[in-house]
Amino acid sequence: MSRGFVKRTLFLAAAGFIFSVTLASAGWLDDLIGKIEPLTSGQGSDDTIAGLKEALSVGAGKAVEAVGRSGGYFGNESIRILMPEKIQTVADTLGKLGYQKPVDDFVLSMNRAAEEAAPQAKAHFLDAVKKMTFEDAKSVLEGGDTAATDYLRGKTYDKIFAAFMPIVSNSLDQVGGTRYYKEMISKFEAIPLMSAESLDLNRYVTSQALNGLFFMVGEEEKKIRTDPAARVTDLLQKVFGS
Repeated sequence: MSRGFVKRTLFLAAAGFIFSVTLASAGWLDDLIGKIEPLTSGQGSDDTIAGLKEALSVGAGKAVEAVGRSGGYFGNESIRILMPEKIQTVADTLGKLGYQKPVDDFVLSMNRAAEEAAPQAKAHFLDAVKKMTFEDAKSVLEGGDTAATDYLRGKTYDKIFAAFMPIVSNSLDQVGGTRYYKEMISKFEAIPLMSAESLDLNRYVTSQALNGLFFMVGEEEKKIRTDPAARVTDLLQKVFGS
């Protein structure tokens, strides 16, 4: 296997440097390989590391902004928080009996709680980026196409979960989610021979909120890699541009 082939394989695998490669792009491919080689060989590259950190900051910030507004979860089918599987039978049965409104109100309330909690993630993301080491950066560059998102998830998930939980709990109370949930269960269990499984509602909503958040971070990461318009700073354009 030639050294040139290995270089190109490493380039295509490196997070933050993956682009749509065509035959016409062969010229700038060699140029960009030159940018990544110093980091992967251990010599270090200030621009490369700074560009990676900026990509993480920009991508995470845009993701938080996208989900942390009204409709950020509920209006996005990819991350909308749906009825928990444990009580899907409850929802289906009540809908058939003409009680669809409390079901719909409950689903909306879960998404509203997630949207309210979302802004708390930004500070944790920025802290993780700030603490990123040379070895962290090298690992991200040598990882897969969501390596940057995976890095943030590994460094921040537990902290964000802890920050989200009380906000989700309070929001569910404020917007009626807890009440809608109890109303659904009460109506369902009033039906002869029917009983519902217990559910930790706060934990369910918090987990789903984080799943949606990291999905959106991953989507922003892909944009920075593939779409020049997403490289909104000079440094991103310098490091990730052709």
